[in-house]
This record gives sequence, structure tokens and C-alpha cells, in this order.
Amino acid sequence: MTQLALVIDLNVCVGCHACVTSCKQWNTSGSAGHLSDLQPYGENPLGVFFNRVQTYEVGQFPHTQTVHFPKSCLHCEEPPCVPVCPTGASYKRKVDGIVLVDSDKCIGCKYCSWACPYGAREYDEDRGLMTKCTLCVDRIYDETIPQAQRRPACVNACPTNARLFGDVHDPESEVSRAIRERGGYALMPELGTRPANHYLPRRLPQGSAPADARAQTAQQPPPQAAPARHAAMETLRAPQAEAVEMESRSLFARLFGAVFDTRRPAPAGGE
Repeated sequence: MTQLALVIDLNVCVGCHACVTSCKQWNTSGSAGHLSDLQPYGENPLGVFFNRVQTYEVGQFPHTQTVHFPKSCLHCEEPPCVPVCPTGASYKRKVDGIVLVDSDKCIGCKYCSWACPYGAREYDEDRGLMTKCTLCVDRIYDETIPQAQRRPACVNACPTNARLFGDVHDPESEVSRAIRERGGYALMPELGTRPANHYLPRRLPQGSAPADARAQTAQQPPPQAAPARHAAMETLRAPQAEAVEMESRSLFARLFGAVFDTRRPAPAGGE
């Protein structure tokens, strides 16, 4: 079965936000729009963005680096947002694996948002509906667009080619080769959601990892990573491999954990 997905190269992403703005422009004027903006120039701007780039620093002075981390729906092969939807508005297409929301069925209950461990759902306050990345499904199949441009808007806009698009189930596709040859990995595989989107690891200079990265890594059990990732890690020097491993195991959890915790319902009893 076809599974369309994005592969994002963290090694060349420069945080320019071209993917964010192109995504917003295409989707707010297409079948997914209107994407609301609330006080866009005010003190507390809010709005709907299918794609966001989060920027933070890693390491300890003077060995620090700025990390740009694009984040959107991962189009999981086992999406937890689908079975919790009481109306069937959230669904996964069999033809290409894209996870979508049927706006005619969505009642804005936000159950899918609570279920998503990646904080990838976007609630549109104007329409009272849940929205999310569609992989530009209205663009990639549009025969009026030149074949070379039938890709998600974010992929076409990226100036560094940090975003790849294709079928991750096709072993000969560009995205599958990148995952295999560059040690690409999915986020939080321990959750069992099987994200279709993958990330290509950064090559961190020696000394850029936190000072206690090696000690923390030594205390953790070996990750259940794919053999291809282990092979890719062997091409890096040990300190670099540990830095990449620390980044994938702790910083991703920091990025997504806070979002997930604020969106799930309060436990019974008000604890």
C-alpha cells in the first residue's frame, strides 16, 4: 500500500520559515481554507498553521548550536487521532495513507487533539473545526499543475531542499533511499503510532552536545532503532553519534511533550 510522507533533513534546514508561509498561503486559499488568524499583529497573535518551525539551542557555552525543527502532522500508519473521533471526521485514506479531517463531519470536540502525542492538530476558532496538514492533497493530484510541481507547497518552497516527498513504502523512492542511506528515523517510535514522516539526523560538531550527554546515553538502554540507522551512526565518530542520539531521545520529547500535556483532558477527580 502506498504511504505518502515527508522526510525532513535537519542537517540543512536553516529555519527560514519558507515552508510555513507557503503552506499557509496555499491552504488558506485552497480547499482546506480559510485558515484563521487572530490578532496577527497584536500582543498575543494566534492562528492556524499546518506547519510550524520551532527553534532552540543545544549544547553548553561555548559549544552550542541552533536547531530548527519543522513540525506538522506525521500521517501515522496507526494514527491515534482516528479511532477516538466520535463522528468519523478523522480518517486515513487507503489509497495513499494521508490522514485527513472531513470538515462536514467534524464537531470540534478536540478528542483527536488530545489523542495526538505530537501536538499536530490545529483548532480553527473561527469555524469551530479541527484542521491539520493534508500533504496538499488538493495539489499533488491536480493535473493542471506541471508534474514537477505536484508536491506539497512546503516542499516546493524550501530553498535548501530540506524537505523530500514521496512514498515511504516504495524501497526505490527518493524518500526511502534517504531514510535508508542517511539513517532516517521516526519520532517517538515507542508510542506505536508508526509515523510516516521521517527525519534525517543532524551531524553535530564534536563538543556541541550537552556536557552530560555521554553519561546520560550510557545510562539508557539501547534504542530500538532500525539496522539502517545503526549503520548510519557508524559513519560518525562516537561523540557525534551520542549527540545525535541524545537529540532524538530527549529534545523531541521536550518539544512535543509540553504540547501534548496541555491538550489532553483533565483526569477524573480533578487531580
